[in-house]
Amino acid sequence: MIEVYNDEFFMKQALIEAKKAFDKNEVPVGAVVVLKNRIIARGHNLTEQLSDVTAHAEIQAITSAAQFIGAKYLKGCTMYVTLEPCTMCAGALFWSQIDKVVYAARDNKRGAGRYETPLYHPSTLVVKGPLQAESQELLKLFFSNKRKSTI
Repeated sequence: MIEVYNDEFFMKQALIEAKKAFDKNEVPVGAVVVLKNRIIARGHNLTEQLSDVTAHAEIQAITSAAQFIGAKYLKGCTMYVTLEPCTMCAGALFWSQIDKVVYAARDNKRGAGRYETPLYHPSTLVVKGPLQAESQELLKLFFSNKRKSTI
């Protein structure tokens, strides 16, 4: 039997969110939170629109998921995000006690994985997931367009 609801399926949903950010001239990062194979929250970067440096996709999705559940802890949940979370988002994920984080593309400049000491909750499983190439391509296109518009 083919499992329809797998990491690739949910990462595609996060990529849809990243494309929404791209269309709003935001850094194209998208996230979804899943509980029992059901998407309970979506988010994409809104830092420019909201003039808020904390309005990252992960923060948007954490807030929405907590409101959906009616609790601050996201136990039993998985976040799918198109770019490795930064230290701020990893800290928020730590406090949410989310079970699992799956990211597509690595962020060598600002990603939480560049630190020796793990920034995630000790019980959180962090894995590099599918659609890395698609996520990286969208980011490259975004920053290439930004460079062209400043010339």
